[in-house]
Amino acid sequence: MRGRRRWTGGGLTDGGRAPVAVVTGGNRGIGLEVCRQLAARGQAVVLTARDEAAARKAASGLAGLPGTVVPFRLDVTSADDAEALAGFLGDEFGRLDVLVNNAAIAYDTWQRAASADLDVVREAAETNVYGPWRLAMTLLPLLRASAHPRVVNVSSEGGSLASMGGGTPAYSLTKAALNAVTRMLAAELRRDRILVNSICPGWVATDMGGPGGRPVTEGAAGIVWAATLPDDGPTGGFFRDGRPVPW
Repeated sequence: MRGRRRWTGGGLTDGGRAPVAVVTGGNRGIGLEVCRQLAARGQAVVLTARDEAAARKAASGLAGLPGTVVPFRLDVTSADDAEALAGFLGDEFGRLDVLVNNAAIAYDTWQRAASADLDVVREAAETNVYGPWRLAMTLLPLLRASAHPRVVNVSSEGGSLASMGGGTPAYSLTKAALNAVTRMLAAELRRDRILVNSICPGWVATDMGGPGGRPVTEGAAGIVWAATLPDDGPTGGFFRDGRPVPW
């Protein structure tokens, strides 16, 4: 077993150690921009993607920032992959400060709840709900080892029951379920000082969101806000641009 090493990259905090962040689905879109913004703050960012080559290419494009970006292959639907990530983080850093659950699939604009293909819904739940949930549980010991642990679940106003209508049933249902996971984890982990929040980045011009949305830098900024909250910041909330979104 390799000896445990302590990261000492740029932007040092917490006794001379850079914060360590994991971003799922970090090879493109909002996830990639979150990696960029966190690394610009000096954090050590583990950029994960299902495809190893895609993760490496994305990480190489972020070279030169104050923090360091490390690629890691991760399929969030795989328990083995989650355990492998936990082992890597434990060996290399000994802790995890920020978990950004960004990976998501199935923006199913072609579907309606009254005629939905439930296989599509089940598949979406594996990535959009069970994946973030499993990852948070698997990485919990490493989060507890942090002095300032944060979990950010990237959600959507499409998962807000207050404004939910018809359409995109797989995406909307799974984001609503992810919000429920946020609420439960926040309540249970409050005593561990782990802040857990859901963030809606808004309609962002990405491969998933399509053209016409806000710049990806703006959508990612709200996620980074939640990832870098002070210790007395909110937990168990649903926010967009730092302002509450109705559940």
